[in-house]
Amino acid sequence: MTGTCLFCTLGAGRIVLANELAVVIRDNFPVSPGHTLIIPKRHVVSFFDIAGDEREAMLALLDSAKLGLDAAFHPNGYNVGINDGEAAGQTVPHLHLHLIPRYAGDREDPRGGVRWVLPQKAKYWP
Repeated sequence: MTGTCLFCTLGAGRIVLANELAVVIRDNFPVSPGHTLIIPKRHVVSFFDIAGDEREAMLALLDSAKLGLDAAFHPNGYNVGINDGEAAGQTVPHLHLHLIPRYAGDREDPRGGVRWVLPQKAKYWP
């Protein structure tokens, strides 16, 4: 990681896990306990611009991070997502994958999950 990008200048103390091509950190503004980010080391904005080996490295860390969160936080489920592009809500222009632990009761009715990014279209059930 290089440059002045927020994710290109991470201090070693922020990194929870790493492999050759990606790192794992805890989100600075977590939406739930254990909210985690998986970030490629190479500065790239979009998931659709990463190389296959980078994708594999990120997904390997996703699996490892999930196991660590299971042991440390004991969530009841997960949301996994990427905000790709400004219109999708991306605020840091460096690709990052969110691994968000979910807990029974953290939302009265969790059905619809990530669909709630557009609340008027989220509820599709009777």
